[in-house]
Amino acid sequence: MATDKELNDFLENVERRAFKQAVYAVRKDESALDIVQDAMIKLAEKYGDKPAAELPMLFQRILQTTILDYFRREKVRNTWISLFGGFSRPDGEDEEFDILSSYEAEAGTAAAESSADQYERAQTLRIIEQEVEKLPTRQREAFLMRYWQDMDVAETAEAMGCSEGSVKTHCSRATHALAAALKAKGIKL
Repeated sequence: MATDKELNDFLENVERRAFKQAVYAVRKDESALDIVQDAMIKLAEKYGDKPAAELPMLFQRILQTTILDYFRREKVRNTWISLFGGFSRPDGEDEEFDILSSYEAEAGTAAAESSADQYERAQTLRIIEQEVEKLPTRQREAFLMRYWQDMDVAETAEAMGCSEGSVKTHCSRATHALAAALKAKGIKL
């Protein structure tokens, strides 16, 4: 169990690095500060009782999730702003204008994808997530940090408390195990 001092020391040491990571992701200082603050609060509230060795990995996951949440909120805001900004009929008439009758999804986006394709993609992702859960703990941690959270080898090694060579070994083993498991289930990579 991490003591209050260990938690405070950890948060103090990770603050600047987390801020830089958030700024690189969102490109806004104010938003990055909010993201880091939210991630620190979540760590303290929900995982403050965890061992000090687990805090780096937990914090990275919380930080990445908070950044993704920020982008999801921004996407929703921007979608509504663009949808409702400047409604007018294409021919310039003032009659009632129905956005849904004139809206077409852009090719290559999820909105343009058929229901069958969306279902198939969701099923494939579910299978991948199940196979990732079956990986040994260290392999799963390395894989998620490197390929799902886009951390580099050095950052991952620091978060996991191991050498860069160990991170590379864990990632290699994880990708080979996943490829074999997915191939066995008929999923082509």
